[in-house]
Amino acid sequence: MENKIKKGALGDAIIETIKEIFDPEIPVNIYELGLIYEVKIDDDFNAHVLMTLTTPNCPVAESLPAEVKEKVQNVAGINNAEVELTFEPPWDKDMMSEAALLELGFL
Repeated sequence: MENKIKKGALGDAIIETIKEIFDPEIPVNIYELGLIYEVKIDDDFNAHVLMTLTTPNCPVAESLPAEVKEKVQNVAGINNAEVELTFEPPWDKDMMSEAALLELGFL
């Protein structure tokens, strides 16, 4: 699945914020892991993030989306943030960036 990220300064700021969030079990940020499927910003400057987890049984299934919401909501210019969790399509390592694959020794 291709990431659908709204471009522009706010979109870039959200991406940079998300890149500061790491999966606690994998030393790679969640953006490079491919866990972020979509970021949208509406006309009222509310952000909607569609994300997944590496597995539905992930131990951070509650805390990771909450951390994403909190950090995205604190991006200057964003009024509110909503995080939607999905498992369609299911995550797999093909969704990882080249940088993540290299960091984890897959390249």
